[in-house]
Amino acid sequence: MSHFTASGFLRCAAIAWLAATGVVAAAPAAPAWSLLPQPAVARRAASGATAIADGAVVTVDGTDRPQLRSIAERFVQRVADTNGLHLRVATTGAALPAIKFKLDPAAAIADEAGYRITVDDRGILVTARTPRGAFYGSVTLGQLLTPAGWTRGAPVAVAHGVIDDHPRFAWRALLLDSGRHYQSVAEIKQLIDWMSLHKLNVLLWHLTEDQGWRLDIPKYPELTKIGACRKAVGFDRELTGSAEQPYCGFYTEADARDIVRYAAERYVDVVPEIDLPGHMQAAVATYPWLGVTGQRPPVWTEWGVSPWLLKPNEKTLQFVDDVLDEVMRLFPSRYISIGGDEADKQQWNASPEVQAQMRKLGLANMDQLQGWFTQQVAAHLIKAGRTPVGWDDELVAGATLPAAEVVMSWHGDDNERVALTAIRQGHDVVMTPQESLYFDHVQSDRPDEWPGPPPAATLRQAYDTVVIPNGASAAEAQRIIGVQAGLWAEQMPTFAHDQHAVFPRIAALAELGWSPVQAHDWDGFLQRMPAELARYRALGIGYADSAFAPAFQVTAAEGGFRVELANQVGFGTLRYTTDGSAPTSRSAAYARPLTLARDTTVRAATFAADGFELAAPRTLVLDETTLLSRDSSALATCSQQPGSRLDGAKPATGQRPVYSVDIGNACWLWPQAPLDGTRHVAITAERIAWRFGDEAKDAVVRHQADATGQFEIHADSCTGPLLARLPLGSAAQASGQVRLDAQVAMPAGAGVRTLCVFATGDPREGQWALARIAFSK
Repeated sequence: MSHFTASGFLRCAAIAWLAATGVVAAAPAAPAWSLLPQPAVARRAASGATAIADGAVVTVDGTDRPQLRSIAERFVQRVADTNGLHLRVATTGAALPAIKFKLDPAAAIADEAGYRITVDDRGILVTARTPRGAFYGSVTLGQLLTPAGWTRGAPVAVAHGVIDDHPRFAWRALLLDSGRHYQSVAEIKQLIDWMSLHKLNVLLWHLTEDQGWRLDIPKYPELTKIGACRKAVGFDRELTGSAEQPYCGFYTEADARDIVRYAAERYVDVVPEIDLPGHMQAAVATYPWLGVTGQRPPVWTEWGVSPWLLKPNEKTLQFVDDVLDEVMRLFPSRYISIGGDEADKQQWNASPEVQAQMRKLGLANMDQLQGWFTQQVAAHLIKAGRTPVGWDDELVAGATLPAAEVVMSWHGDDNERVALTAIRQGHDVVMTPQESLYFDHVQSDRPDEWPGPPPAATLRQAYDTVVIPNGASAAEAQRIIGVQAGLWAEQMPTFAHDQHAVFPRIAALAELGWSPVQAHDWDGFLQRMPAELARYRALGIGYADSAFAPAFQVTAAEGGFRVELANQVGFGTLRYTTDGSAPTSRSAAYARPLTLARDTTVRAATFAADGFELAAPRTLVLDETTLLSRDSSALATCSQQPGSRLDGAKPATGQRPVYSVDIGNACWLWPQAPLDGTRHVAITAERIAWRFGDEAKDAVVRHQADATGQFEIHADSCTGPLLARLPLGSAAQASGQVRLDAQVAMPAGAGVRTLCVFATGDPREGQWALARIAFSK
């Protein structure tokens, strides 16, 4: 007689048995499977379920039992961390296991990373051909135990059915930039853990930059004594504690080996990146003979593209070979990235020696010289049995790359032309378009959006990334080996920033890399996100809720205000209060625009169908200033380009301000400003240290009437009638936010006018950021 039966008599017996064994079959009301990434095949049975509760037994069976047991033990720990169920791993001979992991090299499973999960009257069986497949099966099983609406510590009913799964692409990657800002070993391990829970299998580790050399190379010890430190400028001062304390950080040989080992246990391959010949200012600052000029620059404190390239000669190539030999000793990955992006050749072009070398080699231009340099570096890796990886920039320039090089295509514009070029030259290609998969980019235009460059890369844009270039034939499509997101760290000074930028967009990346193309379904993805966000919350991941957060649109209405609510993805139920209290899943649901009186505080949040809070409450205060004020995120830039989100200085109390700024152009537009009857204006602003590198050449300098400058407000255009001038005076040297006030020379019958607001002077001497402009009557 089976314990797994639906009869009434045995159901009563099974409920009693549950307390002892942690499993009961035929459990009622099994929730829908909420799996991410979506499996290749998921067939849920018409009826039947198995419940897993505290004390459920997990066993392992197969040819590689110690490794499989390790996977099972990590699974048990993960379940405890996520939903509070305490399972126990037992020997194969344990009676009536609830969950069984089995390795069978002969199993009819599509891929060495594939697996099958069977849920039936006998319990839950995870079968795989390899430990890697078993690990991915354990990730999916963990999601089966955390369906939408799960309660921590409560038994979970898992519907009967079968999941047959394997990855779409072999390369499913996240790039981590440790050059601009350093992450601790513990933080990188945590990120690897979370990557593995999305079935990502490559960490592209960006270890060298203009702003810092992060890997210890014993043959060149000065690289980490000099190149790993930079002067503390901007918010780096807050990280170090003072301007006198440099910003430093590097990884020892032991650190690198520890991270590689830790990642391998989670089936993540660490691919190191030594970016060259550009992005090498820290190396040239350490050993000036590596550069063209012979001069020693500082380790860069700015962001952008530096002109300090490696000198393309034999001595430099020996240095590169030595570095790569150490890299290959530390990193067993088949792949080594040598970068090749953003090589500004102004110093090469200005050097008679480099010009002579180019001619001696019979090359027509400096892009071909970079190609020659890259060929030498790639040949050293290939001779050692490794595969070089690099960026697509030389293809953009019309040059060629080594035939064996894997190309990371980040120029996604022009209908993926560059990726197609790489494919047709015979390269394997990893798709990493900056437009949708650069996770340092902002996620919305919300006023509380975190720092980051424009344009926005929303959750929907990430999900809808073009992975197979338009126009690629079926054979050419086989050259696409994977997909990768980039976390560039110019504006990611802390691990909290990293988390906010990566999550939840990593869920979209996971589905792009793993799920079959026919499973691509935005609406279905959204339906599965509440359970995924609940898992993030249980694991302590500080994810961004920008996609689900309520946004307010306010216009004048008779006797008060008309307020409309919406969110970026149009998903979830918006609930609100008008008494200042925090909305709950039982608060009023938004259905149509609200008409509200002055002196009302509206708070709104977004909830899933099961009551899970998808986005934290946002607040709108309706008063006499509501229509007469704007913060920078609600203003347009004068260039009509989206603004960057820049951090301000941290105040003594409260949150750090974040501003929307067109870097190099301190100018904002307020279309259709309601000016009737206004007599006074106040501007709150902050001057931010200039550290924007190559953007300096496009800076807009405006005439200032005196040494300290001023803000000016003009009607209709930036050269229209002057409404107000707000002298900066001593505020020009202030630290943090300043407030400026002035009377407005408002023409009679001003009505509704477009306003231009700008700061005079040279932004390269300090970039002004506008926090808020407010008129009053």
